[in-house]
Amino acid sequence: MIEPIGYFFVPVFFVLTGMQVDLKTLADPTVLGVGAGVTVAAIAGKLAAGLAAGNSQRWLVGWGMVPRGEVGLIFAMVGKQLGVMSETMFSVIVMMVILTTLVTPPVLTALLKRPQ
Repeated sequence: MIEPIGYFFVPVFFVLTGMQVDLKTLADPTVLGVGAGVTVAAIAGKLAAGLAAGNSQRWLVGWGMVPRGEVGLIFAMVGKQLGVMSETMFSVIVMMVILTTLVTPPVLTALLKRPQ
């Protein structure tokens, strides 16, 4: 019953979040550097958690967790609206979510094609 509502509001949330990003901040070298660092840290943390799984699919588990940034977007959006998160940090988090979402599919495809 509630699922059709989600099909409408989830895309609206992501569009509204994207509209909140000041594109000028994404051209700032500091934002790009911090964004790259946060992205690497996010990927490394999720890969480390996957490696802790200890099974033969640990890389798949780790990389499968990498694009899970929607909760981060929710907290970033709330933080920005409450005034506790700067425009710069908001842009960094949105950048990290976009990058991790884009990099994961080709990596997972390569891992799945690899012989076991």
